[in-house]
Order: sequence, then C-alpha cells, then structure tokens
Amino acid sequence: MPKQIILVEDEPILCENYARSIREQGYDVFTCNTKQQAQDFLNKRLPDLAILDIGLGDDVEAGFDLCREIRSLSSTLPIIFLTARDSDFDTISGLRLGADDYLSKDTSMPHILARIAALFRRIQALQEKTESDQIRHQQLMVDASRFQVTWNEDIVDLSLTEFWMIYSLVRRVGHVKNREQLMQDANIFVDDGTITSHIKRIRKKFKEIDKQFDHIETVYGVGYRWKT
Repeated sequence: MPKQIILVEDEPILCENYARSIREQGYDVFTCNTKQQAQDFLNKRLPDLAILDIGLGDDVEAGFDLCREIRSLSSTLPIIFLTARDSDFDTISGLRLGADDYLSKDTSMPHILARIAALFRRIQALQEKTESDQIRHQQLMVDASRFQVTWNEDIVDLSLTEFWMIYSLVRRVGHVKNREQLMQDANIFVDDGTITSHIKRIRKKFKEIDKQFDHIETVYGVGYRWKT
C-alpha cells in the first residue's frame, strides 16, 4: 500500500505543484486548502505523514493548530512544516509543538522529497524492531517496538524525532553524542539551534513527570550525553 500524505497549503497552484511532485515518488497525496478541510480529513482517518503550511487564508496560526490536533491523536505521526515563515521564532514554535521537520518554501523539491523519504525510513526502522530491542536503565525504559519511552513507568509523550534522540543517547550511557551524530541517528538535517530546541523540549517532557530529572547533560562545545 502506498504511503498516504496529507498536504495542507492554501495556494491552490502551489499545492498542486507540490502534490504532483510527491505523487511521482509513489505516495498517495490528499490536498487541503483550509484548516477546516484538513480537520474534516483528520477526523475520518490519519495519514502516514502530514505536511503543513502555517498561515492558511486569514488564519495565520492554522498550521500550528493542526499540528496540535495531530499530536493529540498520534505522538509518532511524522509532521513537516513547509512554509514561507522561516524565522527562528516560528521554527522553534513549530518544533515545540511536536513537528519533526521545518522547511522553508525556498527549499528545493529534491530536498523536500529527501526529507519525506528520511522520515518514512525512520518509521520503517522502528517497525522492524522486535520486543528484544528494549533499553532499560534505572528509571528509564525505551521500547523501540512500541515507539515508547517511560520514566518511572510513566509514558513520556515524545515525537518521532525526540524518540530517536533519546534512543541514540541511551544506547551508550555516559558517551557524548555530538550534534552531527544526533542528526544522523535521528535522520534529520538541521542547524545546531534546532537540535538545541529538541533537547530542551525533551528535558521539559521528562521534568513534567519528574521535577528532579537531570539525566541529559550538555557537554559544552561538544554535544550531549545521558548521564547516570
């Protein structure tokens, strides 16, 4: 079965151009030009991946709202923002809401297609994990077969990108992972500030469960490690 992608873009011609290029890669693409159309689609079924513009018509935050709705329905469904708004503030806002990637509309089509394929590769890799692919360390349990991380037996609500970062860090407790290694393990290609934003969001999620959580250490000038 082809992977199903919802593409939410309010400029019809641009939307169709994107959709055509993505369909040529063998994906099923469902297009929506408004937030309401996208909500109606999501209420019927979830796709395998969502590509969202932020501003839709007069609603300048519509894409952010849709991201929140998708995350309330699935913590692991890949979400890409594809938008003309490329400020650091908007990028960080999108990632904090749980998006896995944030691309400017200046990004070339081959690059966009590569990022879509990378997200699907991550999902496939996780689905191929078995129950033996569990990492336990003190209060932490990472279950790759279920896309799940727990702390003190409470589920940590992580996005797919955040899951891969944790998985990367805890596979070798105490060893420093630099930003390039984290990007490689998470199959993303972003700047250092974006990696920092992801790490901050992960820490916040753990601290919502345990206020004393302090196991992700920043090694300044190098990267991050999971410490005992």
